Amino acid sequence: MSAALPQNIRLGISLIVFGAFVISVQDVVFKTWAAHLNLWQVFAVRGFIALPVLLILIAIWQRGLPNLRELAAGFAPWPLLRAATFTFTLLAFYAALPKLSLATVGAANYTAPLFVAMLSALVIGERVRAVGWAGIVLGFGGLLLLLRPGTDAFSPWVLLPVFGAMSYAVSHVITRTKCQHLAPTTLSLAQNTLMMLSGFVISGVFLLWQPSAELIAAEPQIFGPWPNLEAQDYGILTFMALLTILASTLLARAYQAAPPATVATFEYSYLIFAAFWDALIAELPDALGFTGIALIALAGVLVVRTASLLSDSTPS
Repeated sequence: MSAALPQNIRLGISLIVFGAFVISVQDVVFKTWAAHLNLWQVFAVRGFIALPVLLILIAIWQRGLPNLRELAAGFAPWPLLRAATFTFTLLAFYAALPKLSLATVGAANYTAPLFVAMLSALVIGERVRAVGWAGIVLGFGGLLLLLRPGTDAFSPWVLLPVFGAMSYAVSHVITRTKCQHLAPTTLSLAQNTLMMLSGFVISGVFLLWQPSAELIAAEPQIFGPWPNLEAQDYGILTFMALLTILASTLLARAYQAAPPATVATFEYSYLIFAAFWDALIAELPDALGFTGIALIALAGVLVVRTASLLSDSTPS
């Protein structure tokens, strides 16, 4: 039963909104300044920079040298599966980002809350009332307004963040049900380690299997060799590494604190931040775009109201 899981809805919402903002900053940095780099290079180098910083944070968290047993707990089967599903989500997102607008990729990715809500109800058994489901459906309608048939959102690239959204939902349900006892920094260490390894491993695969010249020319960011890094590139990757650590820690803690359906709904706030960044680097959303964002915000209110009612009616 869901009553056995600790709940702090206000904390979970605060953490996820802040986390969504941090992720939006990282994404706009990638799209604006790092899109010329190889995708696997970004994951590998960023992870290589992030790991020692994470170990220092863990030492501070534990007030001493990192406990090897606690670090190893992050690489147990469930945390490792969580890290793998989250890594796939990010790979799918960043592979599509150079091809589509930030708001479009974000909208496709944020079909995740629908999957989270369904998994929460079917797998965890956490209650989602009719009003909550209406909020999820309303939010999905807002996403459809942002995706819009006939736009670039219906290119094949948009399927990547949708598949990533399914994986994202699985990762957060695992966080809620199987990783409650682990510190967010421990989960973040496992996640960043796997992200780094995926970058090195896939790059190694492409060294052994040489993609054709046509494939490299068509998609250099995915199939091309690593370009030489300039001093500015190292600075950007270091900044992204710090943002990754902060975001992954915030997300892990948010999903530990509150029901997945509630937290996932407030991840829609990412779309507001994405629209803001798109306005700075491209153009303001049109009337349909603003309507979609308004529907998403209304969906969040409906779902959190439902979650508050459930919390108030749960025996202590």
